[in-house]
Amino acid sequence: MIYKITIPEVAPDVEEIRVLEWHGGPGQWFAEGELIVELETHKALVEVRAGQGGVLRQILAEAGDWARIGVPLAVFSDTDDEALPASPGDGADLMVEFVID
Repeated sequence: MIYKITIPEVAPDVEEIRVLEWHGGPGQWFAEGELIVELETHKALVEVRAGQGGVLRQILAEAGDWARIGVPLAVFSDTDDEALPASPGDGADLMVEFVID
């Protein structure tokens, strides 16, 4: 199955979030609980941890990029050989844990 990481609204006044660092690249398997990416708002650091296992297939927002809330940051799948969708928004949401510092 194809999944996506989409950042939910973290605070009423936050419309964008910056990607600080990806902790792997396309083709890497992330187990439940592993740190996938670090993000920041104007006020806080946010760790995104896998809530389920999956393979990172495509990064849609590189380190240093600002991304709008609700827009997919990356595409994941259960295996590394699944066909990617035409639109990254077509996948289900990957279960993740957001840890705000």
